[in-house]
Amino acid sequence: MAPDTAVNSLPSDVEPSAVAPYDALLLLSFGGPDGPDDVLPFLRNVTAGKNIPDERLAVVAEHYHHFGGASPINGQNQALQRALTDEIARRGLDLPVLWGNRNWMPYTRDALAAAYADGARRVVAVVTSAYSSYSGCRQYRENLWASLDELGPEFGLPAGEHPLVVDKVRSYFNHPGFVQANIDAVTEAFESIGRDARLVFVTHSIPDTMDAASEVSGASYRAQHLDVAATVAAAVEERLGRPLTWDLAYCSRSGPPSQPWLEPDVNDHLTALAADGVQAVVMSPIGFVSDHMEVAFDLDTEAMQTAAELGIVAVRADTVGVREPFVRGLVDLVLERAALARELGADPALLPQGDAPALEQATVGALPAFPSVCRPGCCRMREGVATGIPAACSADPLS
Repeated sequence: MAPDTAVNSLPSDVEPSAVAPYDALLLLSFGGPDGPDDVLPFLRNVTAGKNIPDERLAVVAEHYHHFGGASPINGQNQALQRALTDEIARRGLDLPVLWGNRNWMPYTRDALAAAYADGARRVVAVVTSAYSSYSGCRQYRENLWASLDELGPEFGLPAGEHPLVVDKVRSYFNHPGFVQANIDAVTEAFESIGRDARLVFVTHSIPDTMDAASEVSGASYRAQHLDVAATVAAAVEERLGRPLTWDLAYCSRSGPPSQPWLEPDVNDHLTALAADGVQAVVMSPIGFVSDHMEVAFDLDTEAMQTAAELGIVAVRADTVGVREPFVRGLVDLVLERAALARELGADPALLPQGDAPALEQATVGALPAFPSVCRPGCCRMREGVATGIPAACSADPLS
């Protein structure tokens, strides 16, 4: 990918019918507490069904209390909601942008209820996770299905009947908009550090079993990140006019120590780099779309402190946030998904093995576009083990 590759955007006079059959866009995110009193209830929501005692949750709660008890994710989602609304309007399209969360207000079900009350009957969802895995894809789709199940009786429908059809855009880790925004951010970070530095890409760790299961979607979670990292690094090298050495590290590990998770942890990796004589690093959080708690605490607080203790000069590149290429790319993905919906009709089972061959799908890197309609068995928590929980946007919701 050339370093200045632009995201292909439709002109501002695009036909309004380009968003058909969708009546609304749902920005679907994780959620976070708005203040100190919300922290423990929020963490109980996140860990529901895992039998984690409040004493253990209190340890994680300190991450939030370090920032006054409020997660930055909510303000960042509101900024992205506004940016998407502006970009949609710039193109002359009419598609309201709603915002809903899995784990805190505004909840997914409430956003969908509002959409239905406003006359929407088919909604396209953009998840604030670029990569495909249980945590980044299927868990959101399970939340969509459960929310639609709850809303059926509320709107006078028989149990099990959904008032809305909800589709989602494909996993967009290798879409030009997401990648270009990361290229720009990493380039700026290198320019700000003003010296040779090691490039360390960072993402959220997941259990090894979840990583293995994610391969059903087309490539494992780890392989997806490695593809993006290689593409970004090559483009930044071209911009800077010099070679770079880069690595992929992980943060935000949880769960029992006996359970293997993807490694190395970013703090352990910084320690190893210091032992090898590395004196400066640029950390790029390519696994995240905004500067929420994992970035603000795990990188900006813990990893930066580790780097300082080791005598390493460290700069953290921006997340994609509301950078223009990213926002434009998300709207391109909505239009791509709308074109597929018009071809498929309302039956997602028509294309269980991928999207329509004739559909134009922009990608960069070595991996192909991931399917918009998730394959059977896609993104399970463990390879070969069905959760038994239905998931929307799938060729087989129960697989």
